[in-house]
Amino acid sequence: MAAITNTLPQSVLDAMNPKAATSASTAAEAQDRFLTLLVTQMKNQDPLNPMDNAQVTSQLAQLSTVTGIDKLNSTVESLMGSYQSSQSLQAAALIGKGVLAPGNQTGLSEKQALMGVEFPSDVDSAVITIKDASGNVVQTIDVPKQTAGSKPIIWDGKKSDGTDAPNGTYTFDVKATLAGKPVEVTELQFGMIATVSTTAGQNVKLNVPGLGELELSDIRQYL
Repeated sequence: MAAITNTLPQSVLDAMNPKAATSASTAAEAQDRFLTLLVTQMKNQDPLNPMDNAQVTSQLAQLSTVTGIDKLNSTVESLMGSYQSSQSLQAAALIGKGVLAPGNQTGLSEKQALMGVEFPSDVDSAVITIKDASGNVVQTIDVPKQTAGSKPIIWDGKKSDGTDAPNGTYTFDVKATLAGKPVEVTELQFGMIATVSTTAGQNVKLNVPGLGELELSDIRQYL
């Protein structure tokens, strides 16, 4: 007669360990496999030397934990998919909208150029310096006291000498101070959302000519 033992082959013990389940296994399959092996082990145990209850409880606790994590992962993946679909629909409605995002260029057309500044805190004053393609200063704009936040700025196309600047692309930078100390600000460039790109597992991308691909978090203000 074959000897009765509480020890199962190592391959069986490895299979009982939830960590050994492959990524392709579902929680239900892992649970069924564990219970089958547990019942088999209990049937073949030595009645004079039964299984340690602590070991059984520990295995059940591990199985419960792994099953719970698997279900949680599935729920999170489902929520992420729903969130991305919702985000895509919202982004699609933004096509054709004007936005301000980090950048230091502005386009002058018909005596009007739009740009912006993001102030991290209140400032006493700020100066916007506008330069042409050659780096020559064509105009400076004094900005009075401002509160924290993103502010759109319109340039009327006038140069410092009062003449009209030609249409084209210009660059600008902003210097701000608070109580006589410099404040780091962010120049904001104007652009129009042309298209929206969506890729599985990635954030929605807004394609803005002149600014490239932007995420929703890159937008400082919608105009």
